[in-house]
Amino acid sequence: MARVEAGSTRSGVTGARPLRATAPTGDPFDALLLWGAFAVVHLVLASINLFAVAANPIGDVRVVYLGWAEDALAGRVPGIDVSFVYPLLAMVPILLSLSLGANAYAGTWMLLVTLLDAIAFAALVGAPWRCRDRAADARPAAPRYPGTRSAAWFWLAFLLALGPIAMGRIDAITIPLAIVALLWAARRPAASALLLTAATWIKVWPAATIGALLIVSRARGRVVAAAAIGSACIVLAALALGSGATVFSFLGEQSARGLQIEAPLATTFLWLASAGADGALVYYDRDILTFQVTGPGTALASATSTPLMAGAVLALVALGIRAVRRGSDGSTLLPLLTLSLVVALIVCNKVGSPQFVCWLAPPLVLGVAVARERFRTPVVLAFGIAVLTHLVYPYLYGSLLALEPAMLLVLTLRNLLLCVLLLWCGVRVWKAGSTPDAPPVGGVPQSADPRALPGRT
Repeated sequence: MARVEAGSTRSGVTGARPLRATAPTGDPFDALLLWGAFAVVHLVLASINLFAVAANPIGDVRVVYLGWAEDALAGRVPGIDVSFVYPLLAMVPILLSLSLGANAYAGTWMLLVTLLDAIAFAALVGAPWRCRDRAADARPAAPRYPGTRSAAWFWLAFLLALGPIAMGRIDAITIPLAIVALLWAARRPAASALLLTAATWIKVWPAATIGALLIVSRARGRVVAAAAIGSACIVLAALALGSGATVFSFLGEQSARGLQIEAPLATTFLWLASAGADGALVYYDRDILTFQVTGPGTALASATSTPLMAGAVLALVALGIRAVRRGSDGSTLLPLLTLSLVVALIVCNKVGSPQFVCWLAPPLVLGVAVARERFRTPVVLAFGIAVLTHLVYPYLYGSLLALEPAMLLVLTLRNLLLCVLLLWCGVRVWKAGSTPDAPPVGGVPQSADPRALPGRT
């Protein structure tokens, strides 16, 4: 195991400097084992997606994404010419996956996700042909945290636990981008914010990570500037292509949605529908292409989901600001606060798609890399959430639609674990501002380095 020491380069987050390796962290066999596991996990998940015809876990890619790509080539670009459910940059991977033809679309998607994951994996543990850390680099893009190997194993195990959905939706494109951005946050906060901005314009959830970075980073001005410039460039390019207000259509596409059956807020109503309560039933929304639940109280639950989410996010932001002002160690606060905001987006959402669970991976990867011991509880909870989600989708989804009590119990337990994880996160962020943790091994306490004070840029 490598010896680590405080880096001489200033950290982009408050409270502590990042870690820098001074010796190799593994031998050639260790690197070979990690990358071999990476290949096996992605081969297994890609094979399930491509060949599990009965479960059809990649149906959205084969039908919906391919349809959008063909529409774009025909001159009706989603997000430019017609309304789009996702932000505009989602069309980039959707179009790229058509590069080998329509018949190979799903396979090309799998290759694209694997390539992006490989880039993030290399940022975490090093390229497969390099067994030594990049300690000789004068200013590596990502600091060498002590738990990178553990974080890599966690990510692979989490992907396998979550199953084919981890590669079979647009969210899979944003996960490696978010992981790289979080690894960059300490040394290159502006580049991190720019990458997260691009990810947000693919799927909105990485905006939570930008918010956490803005709170924790000392380089707040650079974070805001990078996010603003990146977004402005995307919007101006869309306007130049004639999008008009359509470039923002994704903001309104979700507002008219009902209560999706997998959402935590829908749990009670599913049990009512299963019990035969008057007016409670599951139906398929052909406009949104998803299953939703309706019945007495569902309209109110759907309408209150957005203000509930806003309240939860604002409360966590306030706790995060409090923790920074009271000197909490930034290297552990960043993944903790990011995880908190992401879980709030899932728990309070009226949409509960199974792929949302993959959002847990980036903050936990960074958390395990920085301080594995402090993130044991959320790692265990995340594994439970992933396994239960995998049971629900794709193999036994029909049982859920049939409202079988056993599957309702599985989904209910999954949703309860999400709520427990949110509660754990809230308590930990509160404690971070009450009794700030010491930095992880190799870090430097804030009081020892005046340059690490919050707000200094």
